[in-house]
Amino acid sequence: MWSTAAVQGGKFPFPQALFDYWLDACQRGILYWDTQYRRGATYLEHCESGKPPVLVFEYRIIVDGRELPDPANYALAAIKPPAGCPATDPAKRPFVVIDPRAGHGPGIGGFKMDSEIGVALQQGHPCYFVMFFPQPVDGQTIESVTKAEGHFLARVNELHPDSDGKPFVIGNCQGGWALAMLAAVAPDLVGPILLAGSPLSYWAGVRGKNPMRYAGGLAGGTWTASLAGDLGNGHFDGAHLVENFEKLDPANTLWKKSYNLYAKIDTEPQRYLDFERWWGGHYLLNKVEMEWITQKLFVGNELVHGRIASHDGKVRVDMRNIRSPIIVFASWGDNITPPQQALNWIADLYDSVDDIRDNEQTIVYCLHNKVGHLGIFVSAGVANKEHSEFASALDLIDVLAPGLYEAVIDDIAPDAPGLEYIEGRYIIRFEARDVQDILALDDGRDDERAFEVVKRVSEINQGVYDRYLSPAVRALSNETSARLLRELHPARLERTLISPKNPWLWWLPDLAAKVREQRRPVAEDNPLWRWQQQLSDFVVRSLDHYRDLRDAAQEQLFRAVYESPQLATLVGVTPASEPRSRALAWESRELARLKREALDPGFEQGTLADGFVRLLLYVSNGSGVVDERPFNAIRRVMRDVRHEYPLTLMQLKDIVRRQVALVRLDAPRALRGLALLLPDAHRRHQAWLLARDLLALRGAIEPVHQARLDEVAAALALQVPPQTAAAEATPAASGKPPARAAKPAAAAAKPAGGRKTAPKTGAAKTTTAKTAASGKAPTATVGPAAKAVKPAIGRKEAGKTAGGAEPKTAAPRKGPAKANGRTPGGAAQPVSGEPDKH
Repeated sequence: MWSTAAVQGGKFPFPQALFDYWLDACQRGILYWDTQYRRGATYLEHCESGKPPVLVFEYRIIVDGRELPDPANYALAAIKPPAGCPATDPAKRPFVVIDPRAGHGPGIGGFKMDSEIGVALQQGHPCYFVMFFPQPVDGQTIESVTKAEGHFLARVNELHPDSDGKPFVIGNCQGGWALAMLAAVAPDLVGPILLAGSPLSYWAGVRGKNPMRYAGGLAGGTWTASLAGDLGNGHFDGAHLVENFEKLDPANTLWKKSYNLYAKIDTEPQRYLDFERWWGGHYLLNKVEMEWITQKLFVGNELVHGRIASHDGKVRVDMRNIRSPIIVFASWGDNITPPQQALNWIADLYDSVDDIRDNEQTIVYCLHNKVGHLGIFVSAGVANKEHSEFASALDLIDVLAPGLYEAVIDDIAPDAPGLEYIEGRYIIRFEARDVQDILALDDGRDDERAFEVVKRVSEINQGVYDRYLSPAVRALSNETSARLLRELHPARLERTLISPKNPWLWWLPDLAAKVREQRRPVAEDNPLWRWQQQLSDFVVRSLDHYRDLRDAAQEQLFRAVYESPQLATLVGVTPASEPRSRALAWESRELARLKREALDPGFEQGTLADGFVRLLLYVSNGSGVVDERPFNAIRRVMRDVRHEYPLTLMQLKDIVRRQVALVRLDAPRALRGLALLLPDAHRRHQAWLLARDLLALRGAIEPVHQARLDEVAAALALQVPPQTAAAEATPAASGKPPARAAKPAAAAAKPAGGRKTAPKTGAAKTTTAKTAASGKAPTATVGPAAKAVKPAIGRKEAGKTAGGAEPKTAAPRKGPAKANGRTPGGAAQPVSGEPDKH
């Protein structure tokens, strides 16, 4: 065998190694071109079949948007669970996935089993998919699409009237801003929404990175999109968008993707063909749709500023109107939607986290370290970790106190306390953040001022094009010329040239079949193969270097043109060097004042459930971190007592929101009001014990929380010595077997006077021996305390205020409270209260 040392020493290679490499290269080349031939055949078959979604799941269309009063080429499909998935439970919260219409066809959200749809089906949720067809309806606009999606979600809500929560809706990439618009104009249709890799702040980015944001300015604005639409006879070819994406990474487009197929030709073809089936399925948009997207969003950046309205002016899109929790998932490895474009809208809408809380908005964001844009939707690792945890923690997110949080997902430590309240291999926690934390992800926002100049220049150029050039281009275009341009597009031509349409390649499939029968792959330690790998790495580095130089040159050109004060003055825009005034949102402040006035009677009035939740919120206030364990314990109680004391998730959410607002508004007064909401000494003692046990689930109770427990005990006149409470709570987090682990639970089963009222149950048997043997924290003490507090959250007791009068509270929305068929590991924690990093 030809050794590497011999090559380095200048000796001629041994003929056998050279022959092995030559034979492998010939076979590998034939198999590579056969795979490209099969790609072309798949492309032609996909086109002839109408370019259906590339879902791996069977589906059934239940609403066709083309039949609506304002038709659009969208449809709502119900996903059928495949073999091996649990049966769908119609009482569980439904999932709805909206795929991006950004040049490709639908299906990336269910591209494989480990996907957003697959995660939902594995957990037994009903799942729906918003798909679209290759050809837009004549006269279709973005407003038509929004109305169609509103009809779809209304239909999903009709199909699941017993679901304890509105649908969880996922918007991928361009589907994210469409979802945000829908949630702003129809907030009652959606539950928590997930914006995955979705751009909402189109001007944002970091200098030296994110070159895609400069494309509009370097092209002179949006007129090029109008030109493409006119050349397409009123249709915009989605292949242009795909081409723009591919230009971002020339090394991958020109070399890595093809070389990876060549280097792994014995194992890679099927995965390559599956992806190319979606990547090559180019769809069309109406010219007016693409003009709206470029003018209102990409260049105009009008969504977050509330300048988008319906055609008749009756409906205005204001993202502050979204009532459901917003989850943002972005990645540092995403070169299409960087974290700044996914998150800076928060700073545009809200001055501070207090502003977010006053608007009763919950925003959660999660940042991945390295996955690329497509990996957000198709990566199995992301699906099994981030998407799976989001799905499991939906109830947790839905009842989180208003504010801004960062979701952090970690592996579970073997000695973590409260393991029985965690499902799976990960634990998700939510850490309180401020708007300044979002701004710290950027390198400053002064660079965005240049895009205001771009917007104005674009408006001027667009006006010139519409008046003088568009009529001539439209006169010269027709459907035949538009079809010819589409067929000659490189993205289509490269597929049809190497396909059954090419008669000169008739011999390729038979030859490839014979090669597979006699395949002799080269050994990986062959020096020529190693040289080939090194050459490939050199090509990749060279193309990356070219990309970096190109991007740097484009950025310098953009800054030289659009950061010029002279150009800004010439087009009538305030120069970047001059400060801009920010209008005060007086409507929001007035609304907050009215809400505070409406809340005022709630300090001394409410149900026992209000008192119980307020106590939990008060003692946990200031932690700044929320994880799933304490609330999972509460959800177990809700599930166990749902027939006797029903309380729905939505009712719990309303109670949490109300009590958080009261504690934030005046914490001392809220503390004093606890005595009125919990008039019975027995109930006070039960609530205090459960609050202490829930705090201990996450570890040793911190001094600040122990001090709050003591404050509550004093306010409620409880005979609980502070030092005893601390001593009993600490072992629950340490993992050591306490000598009296069952004592707090036993005390919880007795009224204040010491008379026994509750029979012993299996859950109440917290044995010290079992705890010592397992080495786990004796968290079973939560069970009996929770059992004892049943009436505090029940309908029988909750119907009366502290004074005995019937409060004006909503009746139960549905029947008995549902656990959504999930194990408690997928539930949430409302006991975090007011998030406070300090």
